[in-house]
Amino acid sequence: MNYDYNLSAIAVPLILAAGSVLVLLTDVLLGKKAKDSAYQTTLTILALAGVFCFTRWGTGGSAFFGQVYTDGFTSFFNLAFLTVGFLVVLNSPNYLIRNGIDHGEYYMLILLALLGMTFMASAGDLLIFFLGLETMSICLYVLAGFHKSRAKSNESSLKYLLLGAFFTGFLLYGMALVYGQVGSTNLAEISNYLAEAANPLGGYMGIGLALLLIGLTFKMAVVPFHFWSPDVYDGAPTPVTAFMSTAPKAAAFAAALRIFYHPGIELGIPWENVLWVLAVLTMTVGNFAALAQTSVKRMLAYSSITHAGYLLVGFLASNELGASGMLFYLFMYGFMNVGAFTIAYLVNRRGKGNYNLSDFAQLGTKSPMLAALMSIFMLSLTGIPPLAGFFGKLYIFSAAVQEGYVWLVVIAVLNSAISVFYYLRVMVMMYMREGEDLADLEKAPTVAITAVICGLAILIFGLFPSPLLDLARASIIALL
Repeated sequence: MNYDYNLSAIAVPLILAAGSVLVLLTDVLLGKKAKDSAYQTTLTILALAGVFCFTRWGTGGSAFFGQVYTDGFTSFFNLAFLTVGFLVVLNSPNYLIRNGIDHGEYYMLILLALLGMTFMASAGDLLIFFLGLETMSICLYVLAGFHKSRAKSNESSLKYLLLGAFFTGFLLYGMALVYGQVGSTNLAEISNYLAEAANPLGGYMGIGLALLLIGLTFKMAVVPFHFWSPDVYDGAPTPVTAFMSTAPKAAAFAAALRIFYHPGIELGIPWENVLWVLAVLTMTVGNFAALAQTSVKRMLAYSSITHAGYLLVGFLASNELGASGMLFYLFMYGFMNVGAFTIAYLVNRRGKGNYNLSDFAQLGTKSPMLAALMSIFMLSLTGIPPLAGFFGKLYIFSAAVQEGYVWLVVIAVLNSAISVFYYLRVMVMMYMREGEDLADLEKAPTVAITAVICGLAILIFGLFPSPLLDLARASIIALL
């Protein structure tokens, strides 16, 4: 491996860090004139970071004495984070201006949160992972309460802060136990210890890794550590909810794969039965809670819990197809959820601000294009072919069957069937129900553009999934 101080290895994080400072200075120096400048600067920074992500793709090796990896796995997740960030920033100004919270700090916080995620995906050391996690988390705590004049937004931020701080303790204690056993926090040295030790999970190691996994499952919103997510997602500003439900979840799964994937292949998953139960509970609890919701925003929040359960199936399979299926699913889930929340925001403006399902009545006649896009998002989340969501589930479930988790896949398929009810209920409301004579949708070009991009991505990668899956497979091979 190449141990050096190569700054190009962390080009994407450096661009995001410099960009966040630039956005903040723009806001301070230009004052009221800075609003559009901060927005445009942020989009430019994200596009520039994306270009550098492609130029560094698959260079392999590590830098900074093995603390940061520069492989295809890092590049894949960096691209996923930047894509979600770009889409969220693109559709944010309309919401921010309408609610009187159009401040440059919003864009700075998005960039810094993405900075933390890039370090979570590239970390070669538990300390780097922790610094990335805390950078991301602190920004999300503030973003959740960004609408400071709304009590629900303040409550959302406080809940996330208190519970996040509590579960951070699990992570830190787990890292301390691993260090006490191995004498290092470097992931390569931890893997070597696990491969060579006569009893690899003896002493502090088994408990330490279990505590690390508990901390990560909180960020994934896995049952029983899910209780924060519906209230936090519901109270946060809608663009922030779209961001929180996708990019941080992907970062948590990226970190879990980075830390556990290689030892999982070498040793087998030591908590196989526990993860099996967690996957079943997460899918089932999320689904049945979503069934009872009349708010589309809360329904999508519980739905995100269900999808964490599906992703756990791929994590448990611990093979190449399962891991690459997770990458494919996480990448496309960003488009599905950001698109769904984007349409929900547009429709919510017609109603009374509560994201009621009834607000979608007559959308099929009032705005056929938006109704068609929302149908694509709902069908893809359900897993209907030939949309991208179907292939994500197909790869994950196939990998689990290969490893003998047949009953787990049966339960997952049954849960997918249950989800049809609450996803298609939105479509029934749009096309087959008459409600109050709601006002026409206001024009919001950037929001509509975001929804169209998401819809096209789901259709294109649904019809032609192979290129993205091949890229995901190459990234997983790089991880080894």
